[in-house]
Amino acid sequence: MFTTEPEVAVLAGLIRAARRAVVFTGAGISTESGIPDFRSPGGIWAKMAPIEFQDFVASEDMRREAWRRRFAMEEMFAAAAPNDGHRAVAALVARGIVSSVITQNIDNLHQDSGVPAEKVIEIHGNTRYARCLDCGSRMELAPIRAHFEGHGVAPDCPHCGGLLKTATISFGQAMPEDEMARAEAETLACDLFLVLGSSLVVYPAAGFPALAQRSGARLAIINRDPTDQDGRADLVLHTGIGATLSAAVNAL
Repeated sequence: MFTTEPEVAVLAGLIRAARRAVVFTGAGISTESGIPDFRSPGGIWAKMAPIEFQDFVASEDMRREAWRRRFAMEEMFAAAAPNDGHRAVAALVARGIVSSVITQNIDNLHQDSGVPAEKVIEIHGNTRYARCLDCGSRMELAPIRAHFEGHGVAPDCPHCGGLLKTATISFGQAMPEDEMARAEAETLACDLFLVLGSSLVVYPAAGFPALAQRSGARLAIINRDPTDQDGRADLVLHTGIGATLSAAVNAL
């Protein structure tokens, strides 16, 4: 899947014409950093069923298993670094072309690449830290892991005694209202909606491209595999994200 110069030129033209672009990222941008795609056939969830939110809350065994899985993946998340795609997005943010990055990813790689945290809208949360399900307090993972390895269970929230969970959105858990509202507002305000590495099948987030178009924005999709929304897009590239977007940014 090679990107031709004309394809890069068209993408660069769309970006150049944009006054307020929004980037929407899915697993495909992070697989280029070694983070597996959880949803794809053969992915982690095909081998190991995800733990539903209600099961996490109701069962100590399920909470123990959820934390065991998270700490088993710690080396993978710790070793992952931003790739050329993340850096190209960060460059567009730094130039003022991209107003925000809406991401389905939980790996913090956009922030690590230099995108200011306030410009990253994490609609599926972040696995690099935990939150209390009762009071919302943030807690870093290192002390949770130390307690887990010493006692076999995660500690309770030191502030209110509530349950601690990675700050990710699990199956059955409500989407974060503030982040979804921000994502919708940014989508409505943009004139270019750039999808990077999302299969666009998980709703309600997969509805953002159509929402952007109804508000007059152009739509570009870069994803290795076809999506159900390719037919509505102004540009579709089934190519690697890092090489393609970097070439377009360099052509600006």
